[in-house]
Amino acid sequence: MKIKVLGSGCKNCQNLEKNVKEALKESGKEAEVEKVTDMKEILKFGVMKTPALVIDEKVVVSGRVATIKELKEII
Repeated sequence: MKIKVLGSGCKNCQNLEKNVKEALKESGKEAEVEKVTDMKEILKFGVMKTPALVIDEKVVVSGRVATIKELKEII
C-alpha cells in the first residue's frame, strides 16, 4: 500500500500525516507514507483543498484532517 499526504506543510497537513502513521501502527498495517508538497503534483490528483490523502493513487480524503479512527477504517 502506498499512501501520500498532499499539502504545503501546514499544521493540518502535519496532523494528517501524524494521524495516518498512528492509524497504521494501531491497525498493525504497513505502508509507504510519502509527503507531497509540490503544487503541480497535488493538482494532478484534482485536489483543490489540502490536506488530502491518497491511497494507491486514489484520493480518499480532501480538505480536512481525518481522525485516527476514520483512517483505520479507510486503510
